[in-house]
Amino acid sequence: MIRSLRRKFILIAMISLVGTMAVLCTAIGIGNHYITTNRVDHAIFLLRQNGGIFLPPGPRSDPSNFEFQITPETPFETRYFIVELTAQEEIKSVNLDHIAALDRQTVADTISQIIDTRAKRGYVDHYRFGVFPEAGGGNTIIGLDCFLQLQSANNMLRVTAAIFLSCVLIVFVLLLFLSKRAIQPFVDNLERQRQFITDASHELKTPLAILSADMGLLEDTYGEDKWLESARSQIIRLDKLIKNLVELARTEETIKEDAVTCFSISEVAQANVDAFQPLAKADGKELTAEIANGIHLKGVQDNFFRLFSILLDNAVKYCDPEGTIHLAVSLRGRNICVSVSNPCIGVDTTKLSRYFDRFYRADSSRARSTGGYGIGLSTAKAIVIRHKGRISNHYADGVITFTAVIPQTS
Repeated sequence: MIRSLRRKFILIAMISLVGTMAVLCTAIGIGNHYITTNRVDHAIFLLRQNGGIFLPPGPRSDPSNFEFQITPETPFETRYFIVELTAQEEIKSVNLDHIAALDRQTVADTISQIIDTRAKRGYVDHYRFGVFPEAGGGNTIIGLDCFLQLQSANNMLRVTAAIFLSCVLIVFVLLLFLSKRAIQPFVDNLERQRQFITDASHELKTPLAILSADMGLLEDTYGEDKWLESARSQIIRLDKLIKNLVELARTEETIKEDAVTCFSISEVAQANVDAFQPLAKADGKELTAEIANGIHLKGVQDNFFRLFSILLDNAVKYCDPEGTIHLAVSLRGRNICVSVSNPCIGVDTTKLSRYFDRFYRADSSRARSTGGYGIGLSTAKAIVIRHKGRISNHYADGVITFTAVIPQTS
């Protein structure tokens, strides 16, 4: 349980970190791309506004402004071309005075790609273009070389990704070393609770034994009495409850190596079926089983005797009159699947997940009549989790099924 808690702590922390970092890195990437594109579009707009040239810079602009800033070096460091098209989208004129990397044929191919996009602005290769309609029909296309800007944005993206991966790796390593210390207070509290239950059970056994003996003496002295009988039944009930609590506390402990053996879970299941057959028949119900032969498991054998006992006892108690209880044990890949099903009308499907909570009883009146405490399924869950498995339940067509899946090499 402690290992499972530690893994969950690390998993939740890593998911939170990865989610936050992913949002942050995505925002940085999108923001950087937006700023770069906005600056280039502003440069294209200035070229359009000024007739294809950059006018000398005016008064010093606000450096925090994300728009394109013109400096004395801007006309020499900015590479662009201007193409005029007729209304029939034929090239009318080409201005390559401010770019050396393109010839007329390459520009024609680039313009063809721009026309095919049918967009007013966008990217073709590493060129950002803007399409401006003319009064007499036709268009003017201004294309600006954005190789350096896009290269800078890509480098920024790579650096951000590297930082993201580094942060995730560093935090994961730190969590591996510090998670044990982080959950230690919970572990200590859990151990104190278990110790309290064990100590309290030992302390309560003596007064319960004395009370039981006193009840016997009173019955010998005054004869049978309904009040004495009621008191004795409550003593028996309390003694059974204490034993169940101690059992639950013990099943939640980490498995010790000397308690682990390799045993046949098929034989354990069959032994429990044989034991519960008379009880089911006496209650007017039928118990059937489908158990695969030769399934072995490495674990605590007594725990699985208890697991089958809990599931079958629960099925017999809550099965509808004259219903059929079915136990199935099979091997699915490297997992052992155990399922117990029985008809049970009137189950509230919204509360199925609470069946494994301690002291929870779906029908209190019925639980009292069957002697239930709401601890059995909690113990079953603790046993399955103790062996690195999972247990669940579902309800369909009036039949409730409890299913436990345990790794065969647990």
